Amino acid sequence: MESDALSIISDGLSAVTEGCRLPVRMKNSEDWPKAEVICLRQVKGSLMYYVHYVDYNKRLDEWVSEDRLDTRKIEPPQGKEDKSHAATTATTGVNTPKKLVNNTVQPASCTSVTSSRPASPNQGDTTTPTPHTDSPGITGPTVLQHALQKKRKRKSLPSVDGGGEGGPGGEGDGTERTTPRQTGSLAAPGTHDDAITRMKNVELIELGRHRIKPWYFSPYPIELVTLPCIYICEFCLKFIKSRTCLERHLTKCNLKHPPGNEIYRKSSISFFEIDGRKNKVYAQYLCLLAKLFLDHKTLYYDTDPFLFYVMCEADGKGYHIVGYFSKEKESSEDYNVACILVLPPYQRKSYGKLLIEFSYELSKFEGKTGSPEKPLSDLGLLSYRSYWTHSILQVLLTVRGGGEEGEPPSITINEICEQTSIKKEDVISTLQSMNLINYYKGQYILCLQKDLLEKHQKELGKRIIRIDSRCLHWTPKDWSKRSKW
Repeated sequence: MESDALSIISDGLSAVTEGCRLPVRMKNSEDWPKAEVICLRQVKGSLMYYVHYVDYNKRLDEWVSEDRLDTRKIEPPQGKEDKSHAATTATTGVNTPKKLVNNTVQPASCTSVTSSRPASPNQGDTTTPTPHTDSPGITGPTVLQHALQKKRKRKSLPSVDGGGEGGPGGEGDGTERTTPRQTGSLAAPGTHDDAITRMKNVELIELGRHRIKPWYFSPYPIELVTLPCIYICEFCLKFIKSRTCLERHLTKCNLKHPPGNEIYRKSSISFFEIDGRKNKVYAQYLCLLAKLFLDHKTLYYDTDPFLFYVMCEADGKGYHIVGYFSKEKESSEDYNVACILVLPPYQRKSYGKLLIEFSYELSKFEGKTGSPEKPLSDLGLLSYRSYWTHSILQVLLTVRGGGEEGEPPSITINEICEQTSIKKEDVISTLQSMNLINYYKGQYILCLQKDLLEKHQKELGKRIIRIDSRCLHWTPKDWSKRSKW
């Protein structure tokens, strides 16, 4: 019986192709959730499969061996057509896009895909690279050149949905785009992701005294992603291939803190404001680093329209990056955050709420309400919802304590927005999520429950570090009056 079962499994391995779904045993677990096969490759004579667990976060994606596959329950790729038509047909769906091929059909393996990975700027090189003549597409070293040319041509920022080749207002002819757009903001990707960008390509990075396993894809140079570890200078964020080269670089690197202006300092926490135009190389390196831990954003190299606020911990050796957030210089929708990230070694230490609180402190200085750019990541949504909840409760408790005798305290949604700088839609959604709004005798009332208040006080007690507005030395700029950033 055992030999028969092994024979069935062995025969089923031939049916495992890119895009198919089947049960896969998760690492360090006995669970067998359904997973989608993204890619196949040969490693030392054995076939390895890169899988994405359906309904699980992409940071759990991994390479698995054939003994972890249950080939008795294979689901073929949905709507998959003959590969010979790959150059003329559209993608098969959100989960398993086909790759465009040039002239000849490539085999379904990682080695054939690697040559078409989205390129990234050369290490430490800000000059215009030599155009790649083999392909008319935006691949290889022409990526940065194309981005710079397109930035010069456009007079206004492209929309998230319509920008890029093949989209409304783009330069394409309507055909499928095989590489991510290289201009614009750190904005949400389209529905058809390139298969390469769905796979983690960096095994390990070393940043300062921390070694971190990345969660997602980031387009670092191809010669570095094949190494067991990428070494990153924690001050200038330059990526380096070996520890020896890093030590040599540190003797020459004159930075001990991020470039830009230090606008906040209290105790060991500092914030630096970095202009994406004035410090373009640092901003691009920061985006590459952030993309390792952000899945819902697409990396672009045009950093001119953005400001970056980097939070650091200071000690005798310098200012060590903890996290950052970016924001548009001009936002038509009052976004006060485009991307926000706390590096994994510093997570679960309330630094995320500190970054969020600082972004709203800037909005208060500007005298307007703000909201983060959507969509938020799973961790980002949790952090924001928690911050909104505590900020709104703090305002409500102040109103409750200051009401006139004999009359119930009252407050409007607009007054909450003015005091917190949280956008009206976010205030309403937060109140609804807490079940605080009730309709009673023709009017809306807010009911504060005792257990909610106790939880609020308990959470506030955990937050030792808070933003002190007296330590913020910053003057908002009116970017609309500036012809050039």
